[in-house]
Amino acid sequence: MAIDFDAIRKKLNQLSGVNSKRRVMWRPQEGEEHVVRLVAFTDNDGNPFKERWFYYNIGNNPGLLAPSQFGKPDPINELIQRLKDEGTKESYEMAKRLYPKMRVYAAVIVRGEEDQGVRLWAFGKTVYQNLLNVMLDPDYGDITDVSEGHDVKVICTKAPGRQWATTEVRPRPKATKAGKAAQVKEWIDNIPELDDIFSLKSYDELEGIINAWLNGDDSPNDSVGTTKGRSVPEVKPQVAAKKETPKSSAKPASSDKTYDDLDDAFADLEADLDF
Repeated sequence: MAIDFDAIRKKLNQLSGVNSKRRVMWRPQEGEEHVVRLVAFTDNDGNPFKERWFYYNIGNNPGLLAPSQFGKPDPINELIQRLKDEGTKESYEMAKRLYPKMRVYAAVIVRGEEDQGVRLWAFGKTVYQNLLNVMLDPDYGDITDVSEGHDVKVICTKAPGRQWATTEVRPRPKATKAGKAAQVKEWIDNIPELDDIFSLKSYDELEGIINAWLNGDDSPNDSVGTTKGRSVPEVKPQVAAKKETPKSSAKPASSDKTYDDLDDAFADLEADLDF
């Protein structure tokens, strides 16, 4: 069998911390104005941004990648479908709670911090919609273009009386080169690998997590789940052949915190964790 040198490089990056969250994740600071240049992902079928769907706040796990988004067997998605089929108000409410939520990632160069290279900026639906609307505006077009794109102002503020800050994006009106050709090539060649940061858990791991959550236990088990005294469908694989194991699994990100805002929860998840 031929040696996969790309896999070896990824493993070295993981061991050395090159692709750790601490090094590659960027978050705008509240009360400050930042300027960034978006760098389009080159492996995403023409979409400059990458979407990822997470099961949020199940037990002590603030974010779990949904295998179903990659066409893989997914015990939590199976439970959602069974709850929908059950057809009661209670089962619908639980299914709604379990639905995965979208998180969007952009590769960015932060102006004034170019020496730190390309980093990943995570945001929610509102910022995503705003950036897509900008790109559909003929006055701007492809703001990620390295020759004729636009830098983007990112302003994070918290209005009086609000618990959480909001993020505003404003493209600069003048088109500019992203940087010198050699520097731009280096940036494009070294975009952090998102899938090295958020790894899929196996079918069995997710099955244990969801069953433990249904039972109110801290440790996984395979028994039928109950919640508030009501029996819910058992999460079991339909056929053994469907139980695929993804390339790697993440270290659990334990937390006993609760959040009122999804962005804040994911910011905590992404802050200082190394997988």
